[in-house]
Amino acid sequence: MTRKFFVGGNWKMNGDKKSLGELINTLNSAKISGDVEVVCGAPSIYLDFARSKLDAKIGVAAQNCYKVAKGAFTGEISPAMIKDCGVGWVILGHSERRHVFGESDELIGQKVAHALESGLGVIACIGEKLDEREAGITEKVVFEQTKVIADNVKDWSKVVLAYEPVWAIGTGKTASPQQAQEVHDKLRQWIKANVSEAVASSVRIIYGGSVTGATCKELASQKDVDGFLVGGASLKPEFVEIINAKA
Repeated sequence: MTRKFFVGGNWKMNGDKKSLGELINTLNSAKISGDVEVVCGAPSIYLDFARSKLDAKIGVAAQNCYKVAKGAFTGEISPAMIKDCGVGWVILGHSERRHVFGESDELIGQKVAHALESGLGVIACIGEKLDEREAGITEKVVFEQTKVIADNVKDWSKVVLAYEPVWAIGTGKTASPQQAQEVHDKLRQWIKANVSEAVASSVRIIYGGSVTGATCKELASQKDVDGFLVGGASLKPEFVEIINAKA
């Protein structure tokens, strides 16, 4: 089956109404292929702003959420609140959440379960650090992270898996198209063996890690690379080029 190409932009903790408004205008007026699903991850304080300004054909994602609907959790936001802003997606398990903020696999799994139960689509991130790749344990690390996510998923149609080698995020280093394809292929094989063949063939596995206008076309041509999660470049006009990488 053909998997619809998926490009997420993770704006991280960047932008203000002026600069994001300009970016949104660029995206709204861009010629975007109908064969691509595009979702922009806005800072939580700008979710409402992004959803009200972006063209309806472009989705919006929160960059994180908590594992319950409401309560005494100062500074957190819930899937219910995200949905109340008209937003349909959330990014969970990003390496910055794991390694800067210390989120455990277990907590990320709980968040995935609650977000899906609440009706959000989930962009679930996995990836190894440089020392893990150099130690030859890339597969062990990404399979363990994927297992915790898989254990918390009932409906895979709402899940996009984002492979982001941590050593390639914001460093300017990109996994070679061959390195990306190799991990994506192994992930798909793992899903086939541990979830089902149907899910393995339908789930979108996207690549993240210093994707740019210069690197996107060759990455997009790989058999098991179904799109991108783009960081810094998603704040620039070249994001349109990345969205249309397969066009």
